[in-house]
Formats: sequence, structure tokens, C-alpha cells
Amino acid sequence: MSTPDAPQVHLIDHPLVQHKLTLMRKKEASTNSFRRLLNELSMLMAYEVTRDMAMQDVVIDTPLETMTAKMIDGKKLVFVSILRAGNGILDGVLSVVPGARVGHIGLYRDPKTLQAVEYYFKMPKDMEERDIVVVDPMLATGNSAAAAITRLKQLKPKSIKFLCLLTCPEGIATMHKLHPDVAIYTAAIDRQLSDHGYILPGLGDAGDRIFGTQ
Repeated sequence: MSTPDAPQVHLIDHPLVQHKLTLMRKKEASTNSFRRLLNELSMLMAYEVTRDMAMQDVVIDTPLETMTAKMIDGKKLVFVSILRAGNGILDGVLSVVPGARVGHIGLYRDPKTLQAVEYYFKMPKDMEERDIVVVDPMLATGNSAAAAITRLKQLKPKSIKFLCLLTCPEGIATMHKLHPDVAIYTAAIDRQLSDHGYILPGLGDAGDRIFGTQ
């Protein structure tokens, strides 16, 4: 559902999504458990972020007769992972749309300025024909996401959406200021950022918990 005060923010409040997110938040969740839950949650969220995907009519043969039916063109969809934590979402969303293309953008956050610095960028060809879903578990300060979207807009894609597990008012404000046309899909809007740019109450550093580097 869209939030009344921010119509471009879609809160995915399905009970299964919320249940799995709660299990992921627990500090005692193992790396294996966290990764498995993220995969399952990503699949569930993919259903919502692709809800308005374009359909086309195709003619098929059922066991009984020929008919015209609806199909999506998954090849026109690109999931763009913000490295490294965004890769934790890819397996789940690709399970739902296996024909989608994948792009990667590498950004790190300068510890002093909290601004995003790009170090890697690799996308499929013909991006002007494609719809993009940018994936990253956390929309915290919003600087990395906004920088990634600014870069992607240079390729003139048909549309851009942003998919994350968690966000907060500060991250939403940054995105809305710089990219008011980009819809945010999230499982939770947490209270605030810490002084170090972490979401509170949050779930810690998503990359560390996915890859066991904490």
C-alpha cells in the first residue's frame, strides 16, 4: 500500500513479509538463516514491485485448443544491484522473473561525508528499452541510492523503481528531493538514522550479515 504522506512509497505489509523481516532483525539470526530469509522475502517483495509490468498477448496451444493468453517480457526488466549488499536480493527476485537482465553498480560510502563514491558500473545493452528495479537492502541516508539512480538516468531507461527491505524518514526525504519520480518499495519504514548513518531500530549492517563479515 502507498503511505498517505508519501504516495511514492509503497509499504509491503503482507503478513509473510513482516514475519520474515522480524526474524531477520533478531541479532541472534545466523548468517545462513539471514541469507535464506532474505531470499524468501525478496521473492515475496518481487511480486509487488512487478505488479504493474506490461503484458502482451501470445497465442498458445493448451491440451484442448488454441487460445490467446497474457505473458510478460521479462527480458525488458533489469534488476540493478547496488554492490555489495544488493546481491543478497538478486537470487530471490530472479526466481520470480528468471528472464530479467542484471546490472551492477559499485558504490561505497565515504565515512566522513557519508556521500556515495562510484567504483564499478556494468549494465545490459539497450537500456532505453528497459524498466529498471534498483535493489539494495537498506535505504538509510539515501545518498548511495540517489547517486545510483542519477547515474542510471543517464541511460534513459523507460522507468526506475527502488526496492529495499528497510528505510527511514531521512532516506525517503533524500530520494524524494533528488528523484521524486522514483517509487520506493519497502517492507518497513523505521524510526530514524543513528549518528553513524545506520537505520534504527534496523537490523545492523545488511552486507555484513549476508556475507558473514561482521
